[in-house]
Amino acid sequence: TETTKELGPVYGNQWRSWSGNSKTVDQIKEVIKNLQKDPYGRRHVVSAWNAAEIDKMALPPCHTMFQFHIQDKELSCQLYQRSADMFLGVPFNIASYSLLTCILAKILKLSPGEFVWTGGDCHIYKNHTLQVKEQIARKPMEAPSLKIPSFSSVEEVLKSQPSDYVLTNYKPMKSIRAPMAV
Repeated sequence: TETTKELGPVYGNQWRSWSGNSKTVDQIKEVIKNLQKDPYGRRHVVSAWNAAEIDKMALPPCHTMFQFHIQDKELSCQLYQRSADMFLGVPFNIASYSLLTCILAKILKLSPGEFVWTGGDCHIYKNHTLQVKEQIARKPMEAPSLKIPSFSSVEEVLKSQPSDYVLTNYKPMKSIRAPMAV
């Protein structure tokens, strides 16, 4: 797509078409297969940091790797984020990887477990100071619930539509606008 050409071989490309050692690897399919084959293994890692292609990317990956862990029939995920825009980026990344964990748990017929976020260079941009103050002054809301269809493969997930996912008890607050810093 046009966006992929502009950004270069970033996240989705690395997850689904990792190039190295003269072969291409679909890391998502591999991690699912390995979770099924060796559920208690410690090598269930997906990486977006392909050192051979960093110079082809508009921006090196901020969320560089994530790892899955199964315990007590629950799938948990830990994300390492090397560079973390705490106001604009991190909340979106937490929601996205939590959803990914729920989807993979469905494929694996497990319950979603914990999502653990780890940040390297965590920062708030100066031009977001007022927005951050507004955000932390807000009262927390009750957590919503997510209902997603049953999946048995990545292909089924790719055929799903946004309307297949139902978020209940979601009460969004008024958005807080802030300029994107690059």
